[in-house]
Order: sequence, then structure tokens, then C-alpha cells
Amino acid sequence: MPITREINENLQRSVIFVEGQFDFSSVQDFRDCYEDLTDHEIIIDFRNADYMDSAGLGMLLNMQTSLKKPDKSIHIVNCMPQIKKVLLISRFDKKFVIE
Repeated sequence: MPITREINENLQRSVIFVEGQFDFSSVQDFRDCYEDLTDHEIIIDFRNADYMDSAGLGMLLNMQTSLKKPDKSIHIVNCMPQIKKVLLISRFDKKFVIE
């Protein structure tokens, strides 16, 4: 389950790409992608993800807390319907921008 990132230093924007399952097995890879991005706008692209569980939700909250980002400064984009449903049921639209 690869998690990769692209960094644009000029725009101070980073995109984290999630593939496959976003669950407990992704914890360290996900953390490695965001831990040094304190000054960047962060976009998490779920275009190639097909599953997310409560561990995935926890990882998103941990990232937000770790980076000390205010509400809605992290964008979650290109979600499959089943992932978007989990995010909305969990009311993550109150904490993140979900597009």
C-alpha cells in the first residue's frame, strides 16, 4: 500500500497520494510523508484508495494535531464514494476541506 508525496517548494504545497487501503498498516508510511511539512498547504489525494477504516480516520486527526494546522487547512480530494461516505459520517467535513 504505497503512500507517496509530491512537494512544490515554490507554492509551499504538498500532495500526499494514498493507494489501496488506508488502514493501520499505513501508519508509518503516512507519518513519514507529512512530518516535515509544517509550513506547507497539504492536499491528501485519495484517487487510488479504495478502503479506509477507523485507523485511517485516526491518522488524519493525528496529522492535523501533529502539524498544528487550524481547522480546514488540510484538503482531502478525489475520494471514492465509499471513502467520502466514511469521512462525512464521521463529520470530518467539520475539520477538513473535503472535495
